[in-house]
Amino acid sequence: MKVLVVEDDLFIGKVIKEYLEMKEAEVDYYSSPIKALEETSPNYYDILLLDINMPQMDGYTFYKEFTHWGQEIPVIFITAYSDIDHMEKAFNVGAVDYIKKPFDLRELELRIKRVLYPSTRKVYITSNYSFDVKDLKLYYHNEEVELTPNEQAFLEILLKNLGKVVEIEQIKDYVWKGKTVCDNTLRSQVRKLRNKLKENFIKNVRGTGYKIEKLVEMRENNIPK
Repeated sequence: MKVLVVEDDLFIGKVIKEYLEMKEAEVDYYSSPIKALEETSPNYYDILLLDINMPQMDGYTFYKEFTHWGQEIPVIFITAYSDIDHMEKAFNVGAVDYIKKPFDLRELELRIKRVLYPSTRKVYITSNYSFDVKDLKLYYHNEEVELTPNEQAFLEILLKNLGKVVEIEQIKDYVWKGKTVCDNTLRSQVRKLRNKLKENFIKNVRGTGYKIEKLVEMRENNIPK
């Protein structure tokens, strides 16, 4: 789980970061929304935790600027405001949740999990392969396929965009965490992963990126309970 926190209160921001990192999340924290806009991209994160009342730029404006190019990312607004008007505005700009200060960190964790893992941990890729979206584990029937951290991240971003083409630069940014890598490195990564698979469900869209198709036929007993 990769989280971006933008909160001008240094104490609150650092406490959130430290708590989520104890839960094995990867967290980037910014007290300045301007700096966060300059240095980050929604391509890399799974969820955004965003304060509303900040001196440089309010949370609503930040979220609109951050998602300007159309990359969707769920956002939970964190705020001291308790009135219904601010709550309504938060949901109108795209919030998936809204939490009022002060709050219990365990409550925040539960709200994040509800957004990222709403009903099931497993995504079925084929009738034989499934992927645990929480633990980032790939299974062939009930047997785990050993994956490197990069292979886990690669499958994760494709399955977060199931049925859609994920562009090459977006994949590199997500898997290698913003480090500069060449296309050959990505191709080598994909080749090594395919060599571990009994079925080639990773589709290459030449010159554009990669995708995993949605499983068309999903029998009822294949749907995780």
